[in-house]
Amino acid sequence: MADFVAVVLAAGKGTRMKSALPKVLHRVGGQPMLAHVLGAAKQAGAARCVTVVGFGAAAVEEEIGAASEFVVQAEQLGTGHAVMQAREALGKYNGTVMVLCGDTPLLTADLLGRLYAAHREAQAAATVLTAKMADPAGYGRVIRDRAGQVARIVEQKDASADELAVNEINTGIYCFECQPLLAALDGLTCDNKQGEYYLTDVIGIFVGQGAKVWALTADDERETMGINSRRQLAEAEKLLRRRKLDELMDNGVTIMDPDSTFIDAAVTVDADTVIYPFTWLEGATRIGGCCSVGPNTRLADTVLGDNVTIHFSYAHECEIGSGANVGPYVHLRPATELASGVKVGNFVEIKNSKVGPGSKVPHLSYIGDTDMGAGVNIGSGTITVNYDGRKKHRTVIEDNAFIGCNTNLVAPVTVGSGAYVGAGSTITKNVPADSLGVARARQSNIEGWAKKHKG
Repeated sequence: MADFVAVVLAAGKGTRMKSALPKVLHRVGGQPMLAHVLGAAKQAGAARCVTVVGFGAAAVEEEIGAASEFVVQAEQLGTGHAVMQAREALGKYNGTVMVLCGDTPLLTADLLGRLYAAHREAQAAATVLTAKMADPAGYGRVIRDRAGQVARIVEQKDASADELAVNEINTGIYCFECQPLLAALDGLTCDNKQGEYYLTDVIGIFVGQGAKVWALTADDERETMGINSRRQLAEAEKLLRRRKLDELMDNGVTIMDPDSTFIDAAVTVDADTVIYPFTWLEGATRIGGCCSVGPNTRLADTVLGDNVTIHFSYAHECEIGSGANVGPYVHLRPATELASGVKVGNFVEIKNSKVGPGSKVPHLSYIGDTDMGAGVNIGSGTITVNYDGRKKHRTVIEDNAFIGCNTNLVAPVTVGSGAYVGAGSTITKNVPADSLGVARARQSNIEGWAKKHKG
């Protein structure tokens, strides 16, 4: 079983992103790039993760939280200098250190696991993850000796014409034995065109010492892709989302049009659910089995039970019970809980409310800060008047109540079990159980008024 310490380099600003946000916090598949890297490392067996931060350090630490330890590279003087900042955190550790880049969100746990296994099997001082690219521009080149072993890694700006013709590149991902690595860092210099301490020079130091340097070439170079621009970010987004869609389809989910379906990496969907086009599933959304989701639906951090139908709707931070039917044109706001069998129809907004089993809010209603029981029928145009200009108040509608069309329920107010509210009422007092509440002016007809008015 793998057991290593991951050191993740995440101090750079990423100037080509043209952003005030640290590069590693730009989101891919609904998560910061750095979160993908840390997740892959932990799944591959990392016992600890130490992230080297610099630009926007406070923002990175706040976003990532307890998922990593942090050390600061106050001045960015190269990759070797970045790893030096982890010296104290590594201490006297004698195991393997895996150095990762915080801007490589397509890394998989499988690839990192194979890198670690190759390193251990070779009993190497260092193992480099390489990739072969049709266009290696911008990457350091891996230079091998006549025996095919790694002799050195040359950064593009320092490479000769012959070295630039090499298409095997350094991905910036390595396994090192910790104490030899720390010793080699002491031998680094900044005698190069960029005036930086290159971590790649450690490879040359090991080779000069006769230590074994190994390499593993990635089967799919896209997994190692670093993100340095918005265009590359969009490319990674597309690849990561397609990977997620393939995973879901392989596990029994029907996705009618993958090209128009967008599902974040952390979303889960159970078998026999059908996802229609132009659907966005975001954050920690969880969807049960045999559901019908979409088209034109966005769910963020929302939980659906089994056999739910939801279409042309937006829900965020909600729970929707099994057998519920939602849409079209519904907005479910945070802290909304729909129980099993609930029906919510056209042009309805529900916020911070609980709707009991089998209740119906069919159309043109606003339900806010409400506790609704089972079997309730809400007539068209019903509004819970929950805000008095200073405070929010709750409405209680008990089991089997019937609320007539165009009703205002002015909170705080309770409509009792089995009670009826007459259409067009503005209810400001509690309606007892099994009663009829009516609050509207008596109708008056003024004969001849219309004819006189037109004259």
